[in-house]
Formats: sequence, C-alpha cells, structure tokens
Amino acid sequence: MSTTPVPATTTGLPGLPGRPLRIATVQAQAVAGDISANAAQAAELIREAAGAGARLVLFTEKFLSGYEPDLIRTDPLKYAVQPGDPRLAPIADACRGTGTVAVVGAAVQDGADLLISALVIGADGNVVTRYDKQHLFKSERDLYRPGTAGCTLELDGWRLGLGVCYDSGFPEHARAAALDGCHAYLVGALFSTGHGYHESRVWFPARALDNTLYTVLANHIGRTGPWQTCGASAVWGPDGRLIAEASEDRREVVVVDLDPTVLRTTRESETLLADLALATGRPAAERTRFRLA
Repeated sequence: MSTTPVPATTTGLPGLPGRPLRIATVQAQAVAGDISANAAQAAELIREAAGAGARLVLFTEKFLSGYEPDLIRTDPLKYAVQPGDPRLAPIADACRGTGTVAVVGAAVQDGADLLISALVIGADGNVVTRYDKQHLFKSERDLYRPGTAGCTLELDGWRLGLGVCYDSGFPEHARAAALDGCHAYLVGALFSTGHGYHESRVWFPARALDNTLYTVLANHIGRTGPWQTCGASAVWGPDGRLIAEASEDRREVVVVDLDPTVLRTTRESETLLADLALATGRPAAERTRFRLA
C-alpha cells in the first residue's frame, strides 16, 4: 500500500478497471456522542459487508459521533476524533481481520482546527488518509474549517473519488473526481426527510450521468442531532439509473458490484466526459491520490 500522495495534474483519463469491485454502503443508527459505541458498530458492519465479499465499506457523514454539532462544540476532545485516536481500534481490527477498506465519517480535531472528514482505513488497519469536506453547509461554517483538496483512492484498478454530503450538490466536485480518472464517486452524508430526500434523488443520478461514473451514497437513519434523517442509502450506475436502495429507517448493508463492462458500454454511448477532457485540456483541480492494497 502506498501512503504517499500522488498529485493529480492532468485530465488524461486512465483505462477502465480489469475486473468488478464489490463495495458496500451501510446505514445504521449512530449513538449520539459515543465514538467507542459507534466504532464497535462500524466494526460489526464491516465484518457483515466483508462476509458478503465487499472490498470497501462506505459509512455516513460523522458516523463516529452522530451528526451532533452542539455536543462536538462543547468538548471536541471527547466528541471528535484526533490523529492516532485509540477509539478507532475496533474498526482497524475489523479491516485487518477481513482485508477490507473502510471510509468512515467523523468530526476530526487536527491542531486548532475542526473538520468534517472521511477517514480511510486500509485493509491493514492503518488510517491511510482522510478527505476533509470542502463545501460546508451554512450551519457548519462557524464550527468547522473547509477542506482544501479533493481525494482519489485507487483500489484493485478502480479510482474512487470521495465526497461528504453537501459536496455532492456542486457539479464541479464530482467533475473534478471524474477528470482525475475516477470510476466512482463515494459520499457519506446526512439527508433529512422531506427536501433532503428530494435533493439526494436529483444530485446523485445527475452526478453519475454527467460524469459517466458510479455514484454511491451512505445516509443516516433515525434522528441525529437536530435532524430526522431519511436513510435510503443507494448506488446509481454511470447512466444515472438507480441500481440498489436501502430502506428509510432500518440498519442495512447494501452490497453492489461496480462493473467495468457497464462503465465501458456507458462511456461508449455517452461521450460527454471524454469530449470535455479533450476540449478543455485544463489541469485537474488540486487532489491527492492514494493507492490501497
């Protein structure tokens, strides 16, 4: 596993992966402010997903604390994750024991900064990198610092772009991942009942078809912080069509195979991404790229 970031500097699109990649998107009720309990639950879900053959498991935004801004504000040392945090040990053990990669949402304290992040735990149990949310929602801007760069993971020949919740509402965010050669766009989020469900069902198929890549959503269930969430974690194909969807309110593990043949067929018929890359010739947005074992 390479833990050295590789700058993404061109719009040259790589070839397609050689084989399918099985991934899982999971949803479960987070325990408010209890990082240890949520890490233990995450470990259970990783093992369940791995039992179904998943190589990567995607969790929701701030799953490790729940979406709890008031709690996090009162005591970041207790309710946010720090680098080297021992409370991540159950997740590390589950990844190491199953050979699975996990992308887990957390509030992170890094020095004086608080960030909303997706932690990437490799199959060896180590935290490989983290992606920091770049587009903060209006209620987050007085507490968190926005991230400054995108992040691409490489796993089994697949390039996977990371996002967190509101990032997915901005077409440029997924487009930057696509221009870095990503074949899928993975987002842990909190979408609430009502308008949030509508947003997710517009944004994710649009990001998929715009960029002819898979889009994957992990959403909360139940109440977390001030929000009543709507579940329905899902996967869309590169043509924007829904492939799989979880329930609105139950703990679930949704396992899907990302298929390079489907990518190839879609990109042969929908050529807008390749046409854009050829027409603009502009460098990709700032990103870091990490290769996973």
